[in-house]
Amino acid sequence: MLSGFRPTAALLLVALLAGCAERAPEPGAGRGQAPIEVVTEVVQPQSWTDTLEALGTVRANESVTLTAKVTETVVRVNFEDGQRVEEGQVLVDLSGRAEVAALEEAQAAYTEALKAFERQADLVAQGTLPKSTLDSLIATRDAARARMDAIRARLADRVIAAPFAGVLGFRQVSPGTLVTPGTPIVTLDDIDPVKLDFSLPETRMAAVAPGQGVLARSAAWPERRFRGRVTVIGSRVDPITRAVTVRAELPNPDYLLRPGMLMTVRLELPAREVIAVPEIALLQVGSEQSVFVVDAEGRAQQVAVRSGARRDGRVEITQGLAAGDRVVVEGVVKLRPGVAVAEAGTQAGG
Repeated sequence: MLSGFRPTAALLLVALLAGCAERAPEPGAGRGQAPIEVVTEVVQPQSWTDTLEALGTVRANESVTLTAKVTETVVRVNFEDGQRVEEGQVLVDLSGRAEVAALEEAQAAYTEALKAFERQADLVAQGTLPKSTLDSLIATRDAARARMDAIRARLADRVIAAPFAGVLGFRQVSPGTLVTPGTPIVTLDDIDPVKLDFSLPETRMAAVAPGQGVLARSAAWPERRFRGRVTVIGSRVDPITRAVTVRAELPNPDYLLRPGMLMTVRLELPAREVIAVPEIALLQVGSEQSVFVVDAEGRAQQVAVRSGARRDGRVEITQGLAAGDRVVVEGVVKLRPGVAVAEAGTQAGG
């Protein structure tokens, strides 16, 4: 009975397989389907500006720590912390009563010597007095004037004035403070414009030149963008980091930027012509990159490409595409090589 069952089961199995084979789709059955709607873009050469990014430090255009030149007592402080001052504005007066008295004495001596010279000059001209007497009066007059000028110079050292316009820091003295030569009084910074120093690899030195634009941002003012220009490229490359220091200048009329601030810098390099597509059009599988191109028959063909720089949602294609190629930029995930496509819309390249 067991041997009679086996042929029957075999016949049933053959019948089932035959039915399944009749229902299986034939190869190429999907070629008659409706075209897949996609959005394409005709690629054309476009202007492309490469950028370099770095971190930079803000420095004042001019910076100095004002100090005392003599040993004296502070009589008057004429500024407030953080005040903006003009060039030549008097900031601190030091006691100089002894020098003032000496100046008055020197002025009186000079006036007397000058009058004596004027009186005797006429007599010498008339031949009443010898010329040697006039020479002695001239020497006395000049000596009195030199002494007066020396005292005035010493008095000038007792008046601390701003050497340039800028913003003051915190004052380090008060009225009555005894200062000595070198005692710090206050810092003064000219911060409009400011300097921005940042480093670039030596391999990018050829791409940088004075006059190039920079765009800087600060964490303190995230909504602001500060534009400036490269002014100087360092004369030396650091032998350890193999980097060169580049200095840019940024206008700072609102005094928002202060010395010592950290900023991110984007350096704009000279523009060049490239082929670029939207990043969503690029397929990446491992190390292989490709895009779908619509051929003359309206079918999608997958083309291997090589990408370059990326910027603002677009990617540079350095190999694999040519001007005039129609690239699929939307609907890529629905495609496979050879399928028919219909354009839902066409965007102008660039």
